Amino acid sequence: MPHSTAADVYDLRIVVIGAGTSPLKTTPRPTPRSLTTLSGMGGLGTALAFAKKGFKNISVYETASNLGFVGAGIQMPPNVMRVLDRLGVAPEIEAEATDVQATSIRQGSTNEELAHVSMPDIREKYGFPHLTGHRSNLAGSLYNGCLKEPAIKFHFGTSLVNITSFSPKPTLIFRSRAQEEEFIVECDILLSADGIKSLTRSHLLRASHNLTQTEEEDTGQAAYRIMLTREQLAPFPELIKLLNSNTVVRWVGERRHIIAYPVSNHNIYNISTAHPDTNFASATSATYTTKGSKSQMLSVFETFCPLVQDMLNLVPDGEVCEWKLRIHKPLPTWVHGSVALVGDACHATLPHLSQGAAMAIEDGAVLAEVVSEIPAEKIHDGETITKTLKVYELLRKPHCTALVDLATHSGRVLHLGEGKAKEERDKAFKENGKSGSVPDKWASPDVQKMIYANDCVKEARERFGELFASL
Repeated sequence: MPHSTAADVYDLRIVVIGAGTSPLKTTPRPTPRSLTTLSGMGGLGTALAFAKKGFKNISVYETASNLGFVGAGIQMPPNVMRVLDRLGVAPEIEAEATDVQATSIRQGSTNEELAHVSMPDIREKYGFPHLTGHRSNLAGSLYNGCLKEPAIKFHFGTSLVNITSFSPKPTLIFRSRAQEEEFIVECDILLSADGIKSLTRSHLLRASHNLTQTEEEDTGQAAYRIMLTREQLAPFPELIKLLNSNTVVRWVGERRHIIAYPVSNHNIYNISTAHPDTNFASATSATYTTKGSKSQMLSVFETFCPLVQDMLNLVPDGEVCEWKLRIHKPLPTWVHGSVALVGDACHATLPHLSQGAAMAIEDGAVLAEVVSEIPAEKIHDGETITKTLKVYELLRKPHCTALVDLATHSGRVLHLGEGKAKEERDKAFKENGKSGSVPDKWASPDVQKMIYANDCVKEARERFGELFASL
């Protein structure tokens, strides 16, 4: 821990909003807790990053009464594993994860392989592996890491109501299930990881730009998320072979695709889809999840091959859940006063690059790095804090915006219908990445190099002075 002085930047009171994870009922690892919220990795990662950097007073406010980690699979590419390693949680995560060695991109209707991109040297190239795992393992490892840090205090069952001041000291009004009256919290810096429907974002945009709406954008896409156990897959040798592999498989078709990979020590096969949104289209302000019907899910992919039909038919009736895939237009700012947004609150993305959680965790690591650069004599200077948070925005916003745009582009390419563009795409697929580029940008070596080689903490450390001076 850095040396303390009479005025110590590490004494700053840091408030983080949001620590929950996605409320998907699947096959979680054993836990006595339940879960009801939508934010998560960014909040936990931010709190842990500040504690690891030496900050002494970190309060995390979460709407859920407690944290029980369920959810679907998640990809953890080298860029986020680099951060997780710094946070001390990588070994726990890697113990249950799958080390991805290849991707197989297939025509959904025939199961014909369009491309097979080998990735055996990811760890060698970038210093860290590309893993697939259970969200419960990632979130639980971050939470366990937080519990080991005396600087971090969790306040469960507590919801943000209002922000009455943004600078120099953010003043927040909370409502707790443990007491009748609302209460006020003052802090030095507020970091909000409260997700796509961020209340903080609404208050921040209203205060900074007089915007009365959050500029959410309908992608026209929805997703089913499915987890099948080894026992369920046992009667199907071809599916067991996929479960035992270190390969990510993507079946593509017009306006829809399925991506699947093993998690939980190869005991669960995680399946996620992207397909046209019909259930949410007429109710964009409604909840972003709904119970779906199995027959409807099967009809969405009725033109896909028998292997896909076998997988989808294994989903028990009554356990079909569908998510609306939402993003928001690029925000005019992520920062106002001593308040900054983190993760989906400022750069929600489509899942086609598998960078959503990674970007959120990276955000927290960069914030901890830049805030630690505040001179001791300036820790109560609102202008210095604002400029420091603006450095975070300058570091992260161009990078995250580029990835959000690239994920959208990749989705369009994956979902092409019959025609010349699809023919050209499939021709490019057959090169298997030998040219350095693959139409599925998640599997494209040039894109992987751009994302996986990026060390966000190192960049923050090296560029802080230059960027701070430019403000």
